[in-house]
Amino acid sequence: MEEDKEKRVQQFLDLNRKSTRGRLKIYIGMSAGVGKSYRMLQEAHSLLKNNINLKVGYIETHGRKETEALVEGLPVIPRREIFYKGKKLDELDVQAILLLHPEVVIIDELAHTNIPGSKNEKRWQDVLEILESGIDVITAVNIQHIESINEDVKGITGVEVKERVPDKMLQLADEVVNIDLTADELITRLKEGKIYDHTKIQQALQNFFQADKILQLRELALKEVAGQVERKVDYQITTKQTQFRHEKFLACISSNHEIAQRIIRKTARLASYYNSQWYVLYVQTSKEDSDKISLAAQRHLINNFKNATELGAEVIRKKSDNVAHAIIETTEEKNATTICIGKPHLNLFQIILRSGVFNQLLKTLSKNNIDIIILS
Repeated sequence: MEEDKEKRVQQFLDLNRKSTRGRLKIYIGMSAGVGKSYRMLQEAHSLLKNNINLKVGYIETHGRKETEALVEGLPVIPRREIFYKGKKLDELDVQAILLLHPEVVIIDELAHTNIPGSKNEKRWQDVLEILESGIDVITAVNIQHIESINEDVKGITGVEVKERVPDKMLQLADEVVNIDLTADELITRLKEGKIYDHTKIQQALQNFFQADKILQLRELALKEVAGQVERKVDYQITTKQTQFRHEKFLACISSNHEIAQRIIRKTARLASYYNSQWYVLYVQTSKEDSDKISLAAQRHLINNFKNATELGAEVIRKKSDNVAHAIIETTEEKNATTICIGKPHLNLFQIILRSGVFNQLLKTLSKNNIDIIILS
């Protein structure tokens, strides 16, 4: 009875927390210059006309005259000034936003990395803090900054984007809006000097702003927003009408940094698609004791754990020389429905194949209706 009472109390607290959290709206685009900041400012003017208590927390105009003109007449919260390495820099003033507590705040550049010494490392963490205080946030991000599709973007552009936003931000969003332009329209805007200064136009045309790259990024953005809408429909409508197995993913990784990173990202995509819980399991064998692997490998492992946590996973670490048994044990503990593992050349997979309990693993999966996905 006491346990049931505690459960009811927790359910009430969860509901209350959901009702008091601010709403999140994200404008997403395929690249710089499609008009995300412009659209946010247009919405800000519209909200003000409807007597909504709105503030502009941070807007980046990039010197674009059309965007700068829209800032006029809007209540802007002054930025926090910080001296770093002898330079005066501006940051979003989270404390001022929390103290003023507007109904809605505009915060641009969601993927921004804060200056060292700031309370939060990333701006998306600032946004989470503001949402938790009950303030609605309207923000913007480019598709190349979404964590789990980082490798896809690198394949298209040849550049690895360092500033990234975890997929959970899109999952948290109450509304995700795609700001779309054709490749020709975007290139025309660039040539007219509406995106970058004239001195940077030629370089941009030779690198990022090529029609084939823009088309591929546009496809990524359209698919991402369409996927978010589909997941919201499934979660809010379909699940109320039909009962089906709610997926829980278990990603199994080794200390191999690049492969582990890939498994984490791909599992994060699956978990995002199904709007489900997921876990990352690292089984530390005696060969991977801290005194037997390099400091670099240990550092990469910690970074992978951090990345997985930011993407919304619960990280589980176990010590065992029987990897298959550890996987079975964790699957049962967490009621996982799908195990995600690297393809056969992985050390982890080879260990499982060599272990005497691999058949036991398969039998357990079959008996409990658990799927196994081998990721490339």
